[in-house]
Amino acid sequence: MSIFNTIKTYFILTKPRLWSLLVYAGIAGYLISSGGKIDLTLLILFISLLAGTAGANTITSYIDLDIDRIMERTKNRPLPKGLIDPPFKAVVFGLVLSGIAIYTSYLINIATLALLLFGLFDNIVIYSLLSKRRTRWNIILGSFSGGATIAMGYTAYYGYLPLEGIILAGLIVMWTPLHIWSLALYWREDYIKAGVPMLTAVLDEKKAINCLGISSVILIFFSSVLPIFGGIFVNPVYLISIAVLNTIVMILSIKLIINPSRRVAWILFKVTSPYLAIVLTILILLSLYT
Repeated sequence: MSIFNTIKTYFILTKPRLWSLLVYAGIAGYLISSGGKIDLTLLILFISLLAGTAGANTITSYIDLDIDRIMERTKNRPLPKGLIDPPFKAVVFGLVLSGIAIYTSYLINIATLALLLFGLFDNIVIYSLLSKRRTRWNIILGSFSGGATIAMGYTAYYGYLPLEGIILAGLIVMWTPLHIWSLALYWREDYIKAGVPMLTAVLDEKKAINCLGISSVILIFFSSVLPIFGGIFVNPVYLISIAVLNTIVMILSIKLIINPSRRVAWILFKVTSPYLAIVLTILILLSLYT
């Protein structure tokens, strides 16, 4: 394999579509809390977030190798395809990246380091090793690592985590199950075949759909409560945008409950996919230009 193909393979191994959103969330947390400040701390935070999320994804790819070989959705990833031999090289690569993340977060402050360590532990140990194959509540237990990224943005600036940062972290924590459960409902046979008891894959379809509806309401609550903190959260651009997004999510969720359909579940998945990125982009732009 050429050097270019090797680099490309290891890059794909880190699941860039996943870590890009998490890194973006952490950067958003810093810009929101600092009022759009761009400085050396932001650069160090970016390196920490990138190395940490990519490292965790790489290690969990090794943990999930047997699952990924079975599932249609994941069988073409680098490890199942045998592009990295032996597969344990992925663990070494992941540990190196995680080490970089730990060091760079330490350079920022202890609170940011603590959140990074929590995120790594939650994703790798709590979710992938202990709960993914054992409980239907797996993704809820694993969603806290996603929330830790935006919380790191706040602690990188303040040195502590204010209530506003906790609410935004909660938004990510609640977005994650809705997003993944919509995906699992559509691919439920895939999850069942692989022995992964994702909630919407193991419940009967009606109950699974009700879970999606409840998750939508909780997600809407977290995004709608932010205006109590004032600032950019009461800007008309944010208020109008979040109202439109939440209305779309709620309409799809109600439609799914009234008329259970995997097609509608897939549409909900497609809508919730950019939901978080849209909200974060609006908040970043408001932080930078207002």
